[in-house]
Amino acid sequence: MTATLDAERIVEFPALVEAKKGLDAKRDELAKIFDEAGPDYDMTRVKSIAGDTHAKVDHIRTLNAEIDQRKSKVDELLVVARAAAVAKRGEGGEPGSEPNDRKGTGKSAEKKAGGESFGRLFVESPAFKQFARGAGGGPQASIDIELKSLFSTGSWDPETTRTGRIEMFPTRPAPRVADLVPQTTTMQAAVVYMEETTFTNTAAETAEGDQFPEAALGLEEKSVQVRKIPVFLPVTDETFEDEPRAESYVQNRLPFMIRQRLDLQILRGSGTAPNLLGTENVSGILSQAKGADPVPDALYKGMRRIRDTGFAEPSVVFITPEKWEPVRLLRTADGIYIWGHPSTPGPATIWGVPVVETTAAPSTKALLGDYTNFSELAVRRGIDVQVSNSHGDFFVRGKLAVRADIRCAVIHYRPSAFCEVTGL
Repeated sequence: MTATLDAERIVEFPALVEAKKGLDAKRDELAKIFDEAGPDYDMTRVKSIAGDTHAKVDHIRTLNAEIDQRKSKVDELLVVARAAAVAKRGEGGEPGSEPNDRKGTGKSAEKKAGGESFGRLFVESPAFKQFARGAGGGPQASIDIELKSLFSTGSWDPETTRTGRIEMFPTRPAPRVADLVPQTTTMQAAVVYMEETTFTNTAAETAEGDQFPEAALGLEEKSVQVRKIPVFLPVTDETFEDEPRAESYVQNRLPFMIRQRLDLQILRGSGTAPNLLGTENVSGILSQAKGADPVPDALYKGMRRIRDTGFAEPSVVFITPEKWEPVRLLRTADGIYIWGHPSTPGPATIWGVPVVETTAAPSTKALLGDYTNFSELAVRRGIDVQVSNSHGDFFVRGKLAVRADIRCAVIHYRPSAFCEVTGL
């Protein structure tokens, strides 16, 4: 398990401080514009920007792009700052879906008539030559070929070879969530760490000779259990023997199922054995009700609460495609898209924070937080695939049991660094 650096322990050098101030200023400027526009996004009410609606929307897009750039710069400086903090402390496939190349069957044998092929007789016939010269309604010509019996597809059905493509069942792609959670390894059955639960700062100015103010600190041991996510599939011996691609297909598909389930558990696991503890059910995470607010406003308020209470910087927003759709399609009163024209490329962000659309997120909530600094996927054993016939009567029936599993724990070190936006 790797140590996690708290925000207050990061070396805040001037460039980082200035970058944060600049980012916050641009965010406040954008928020002010939306406040002026009101819930109907009426650009005529915006007085802080000159020009017509098109000019104002262009300014919003430019401002949003600048927020993204400034956020990237802050993230880069944070990496440097954390490295400086460490130095200061002395811590020192899915199966291939492309069709296989079809093997050439070579030129088919041509039927001969009088020593010449049917094709040559045809192209040298008067009918074809007249047609090739563009003579409309050209003459007809006969080609004498002796056919003693009709040879049709009913006599010999044509051979059909599969392309090799496997069209997968439509299901949620994976992984999306696990990719954004820092991964470590553990050799234990649980991840145990210390959490500071008491921090009373009484530091104050004191007159000469007076008693120093007494502070208070308290630590508590926390433990997160390693859980297992398994799956198994029965397969006959003949399946693997007769179809060369079957084994790799199964051995890729089962791990995919595990990764898909892991995404769901990271966000929504109940924490009750044998479930992992997902963000939604972590005790102490912040909550922001949407209420009458537009979704962008509610998300920004959730981000602000993370900064004010958790003293953290949100790194990602997880939301279902259904709930992100109305945000992406927001338009001004006269029909101009606020979050960018449909042709606008690039990753989805809101207030400078990346957005991940996934059906693993709760259907009526958005989950956001500083996953980069305050979450961890501790892996006891990575995805392991095994094959055996030692299951029930599989040996005498010529069957195989293919199984796959992973053992891991999901940790949210600082609950107040995460927030759920409810009522979507």
